[in-house]
Amino acid sequence: LGKPTARQERVRPGAAQHEDRPDFQYDHEAFLGKEEARSFDQLSPEESRERLGKIVDRIDDNRDGYLTTEELKNWIKRVQKRYIYENVAKVWKDYDLNKDNKIAWEEYKQATYGYYL
Repeated sequence: LGKPTARQERVRPGAAQHEDRPDFQYDHEAFLGKEEARSFDQLSPEESRERLGKIVDRIDDNRDGYLTTEELKNWIKRVQKRYIYENVAKVWKDYDLNKDNKIAWEEYKQATYGYYL
């Protein structure tokens, strides 16, 4: 099982350091997805570490026990793509005013700008 290690153990000498700032939520959302990031906010440090270890295993495509930059990029792309599809599904019904499972230009304009028109 992959387990997150202390920051000092993960950083190669001479590598750029990433510093968490109070606005680290963006990083969490990019890495986990918006909904998952919210659920992590409610976990104890031990539970969070355990769940992150399971996620690390899913990210490690070649199962070598290490995460490469490419594996992290691929993971973040998958998470963001999933978020986009989920978001489209959530707002689709707001735009498909006649419920025909298609969004016509008039429906889009009405849903987007209706109160201005």
